[in-house]
Amino acid sequence: MHDTVPPHDADMNKLRKGPISIAFGLERIGLIAVKAPILSCVILLALVIGAIFGIQRIKIDDSLSQLFRSDSKEYKQYEEVTKRFPSTEFDVLVVLEGKTLLARDNLGKMRDLVTDLQLVDGVRGLISIFSARQTPAPGKLPAALFPNDLPEGADYDKFIETVKQNELIRGKLLSDDGTLALVVLSLDPAVVSNNKLSTVVADIRKTMNDDLANSGLTKELSGVPVMQLEIRNAVERDGLIYNIAGILAGCVIAIVFFRKISFMIIAAFPPLLAILLSLGALGWAGFSLNMFLNVMTPLIMVISFADSMQLTFAARDRLIAGEDKYSAFTNAVRVVGPACVLTHGTAGISFLALQFSDSDLIRAFGEAGLTATIIALVAVLSLVPVFGVLLVRNEKIFAAKFQTADAGVQALRAFCYWIAVRMVGRPGLFSLISLVVVVGLGIVYANLEPRYRLADQVPDKEQAVAASGRLDAKLTGANPIDVLIEFPKGADLYSPDTLATIAEVHAMVEKQAGVGNVWSLETLRRWLAEKAGSTDVATLKEYVSVIPEHLVRRFISADQTAVVVSGRVPDSDSSKILPVVDKLDNALNAVRTKHPGYEIAVTGLSAIAARNSAGMIEKLNHGLTIEFGLVAVFIGLAFRSWVVMLACILPGIFPVVLAGFVLWLLGEGLQFASVVALTVSFGLGLSATIHFLNRLRLEDTPGTDPAIAVERATVLVGPALILTTVVLACGLVVTVFSDLPSLRLFGWLSAFSMVAALVADLFILRPTAMWLINLQQRLTGSSVLAKQEK
Repeated sequence: MHDTVPPHDADMNKLRKGPISIAFGLERIGLIAVKAPILSCVILLALVIGAIFGIQRIKIDDSLSQLFRSDSKEYKQYEEVTKRFPSTEFDVLVVLEGKTLLARDNLGKMRDLVTDLQLVDGVRGLISIFSARQTPAPGKLPAALFPNDLPEGADYDKFIETVKQNELIRGKLLSDDGTLALVVLSLDPAVVSNNKLSTVVADIRKTMNDDLANSGLTKELSGVPVMQLEIRNAVERDGLIYNIAGILAGCVIAIVFFRKISFMIIAAFPPLLAILLSLGALGWAGFSLNMFLNVMTPLIMVISFADSMQLTFAARDRLIAGEDKYSAFTNAVRVVGPACVLTHGTAGISFLALQFSDSDLIRAFGEAGLTATIIALVAVLSLVPVFGVLLVRNEKIFAAKFQTADAGVQALRAFCYWIAVRMVGRPGLFSLISLVVVVGLGIVYANLEPRYRLADQVPDKEQAVAASGRLDAKLTGANPIDVLIEFPKGADLYSPDTLATIAEVHAMVEKQAGVGNVWSLETLRRWLAEKAGSTDVATLKEYVSVIPEHLVRRFISADQTAVVVSGRVPDSDSSKILPVVDKLDNALNAVRTKHPGYEIAVTGLSAIAARNSAGMIEKLNHGLTIEFGLVAVFIGLAFRSWVVMLACILPGIFPVVLAGFVLWLLGEGLQFASVVALTVSFGLGLSATIHFLNRLRLEDTPGTDPAIAVERATVLVGPALILTTVVLACGLVVTVFSDLPSLRLFGWLSAFSMVAALVADLFILRPTAMWLINLQQRLTGSSVLAKQEK
């Protein structure tokens, strides 16, 4: 094997007289702090204290609609509906189920439960089977369907059959087979938006458990507030897990290979401090923690740890070669620093690519990622040499010890050398194989279909998803879909034209396959007409006036200029719901034509998700495709080399298309989490490519055999790349412990992409670079990878 460590004086000569800077001198940021290490630590302490206060300012955004938050007309319309008809955003769904649900004793317990739930602080009203009414006598208000004293024996059985056939609750609040009942609790909006929600939900659970003890009924909660609370709890819990796991992974692997606590601190602490400083900055900047920003911790670890390890390895090699600690760490910054700047630059482009999204959430994630990238770059470049100068002691003793006892690193170098020799032996063949593989995987990736389900954004190990599943099975669905009807100026709620419009829209929604549990003002009109024989407007007005305010606001706006016809759909993939939404919207054209002036729009979270998710995912994916070209050009311009530009394309694309192939095998399709993971992983995965190419440009001098240059560059950067990939994969894969399906997908896919990036670096980049250098030599007569300074 060739010398594993080149003469470091030669390194510096190469920097002074060889290839021109790829970072335009920005790496020298890292040399400022090391000139006054004690003062730098004092400033760092002040920044850490400020960051701690900043982290405390971070709030959690648990809105289920956050992915689709944008300036689009559809989302603005959806927001308007939730403000004017504050129902589904604030409804807790109590799902009660059991074969003995309508047994006399259990019915009594359920009535006690409904009574007690109304007394829970924060509940402003509820709807249940006990809200149903009997057929009214002429001129009188109807009595409750359930009498104070329930009948017994055969009379009770007859009564239950009457209950099951009641039009107001059958298929809406009670399943057809009488084994599932739904209680809808309307919470005060102020409760849902603050920390009182957890207390209110806990009180609801306690009341359920107390009142239904020994009933044999299953009892679960669902609804938007419960899902929000479960998301909030999962985000807080996951953040703690990611921080601890990331710290442990970095520290353990660093101490195993460096075998000195000081070097573990030098390698692992700058990334950890970068996390702290970045999160603090995001807190002060007003960012909210959500299902994407929650992965910012492992991402910062990914961005910064790779460069921290490269700098530490380079300085360690110099110390072993006999340099003093100040020279070792400052020279490491000069040699490795340019690649660090470039890796952060490519990561920054990855985050900028997210600005192509229509989602405010994803764009905010991109902005936060770009901010964190800049902070991580400054932190790593500055803190590694500062900690190195302060913590390294007795350089000569250290050098003597590790010159003869560095088995772990030497083993990795031997492995890297073994691979490099084989890759440069037949570069043309391996380059052709790589091209065929990447093109083949790319074809599979291009055929991935967008996928979105609301349940993927909610913890699937809690009650809400399970309860929603039961509603999907027994009551046509848990997810609301609304048709907003806005009246023309001057139109009255009770005018014949308005009531006819509402009736026709209600009928259209009922007929639409896939939509059930339809409610509107028309529901009350039909009931009055059928049971009371009354069709006059005066009676309708009288009934509306005596209904509790929170029930009226579900369907009629406060100013009586708009109404909503509300139905429910199952939580299916958006590709299945979109045809339902489109078909309904098209069917409503007949009503729009018949009643001009009435604005009729299909909205609701399910409709917004169905319409927008596929387009948003495809746009993100197109942004990733554009990113491939932008990053390749960016790296090529930085190195001033078309060889470098072409060399980084295949290894950069390989992790993305391989991950896409795995998604295809699993039948996953492209989700928001997977596209964001691939977008970010592409930029981060290029870290290995850039560090290798940076080392190769120093080794590839005039008169040097390109094969030897490739081998030496591989031996020098390979061990750090392997260790970094292991740490980063461990740091990302901890997300598999999340209760959020989208975060689990993001985590394992990112970790897989990191490992795939290492494979591409070792088995695709080496032969491709070698073949392109040989091609350049045949075309121009020059075998030097990068442009040299004169």
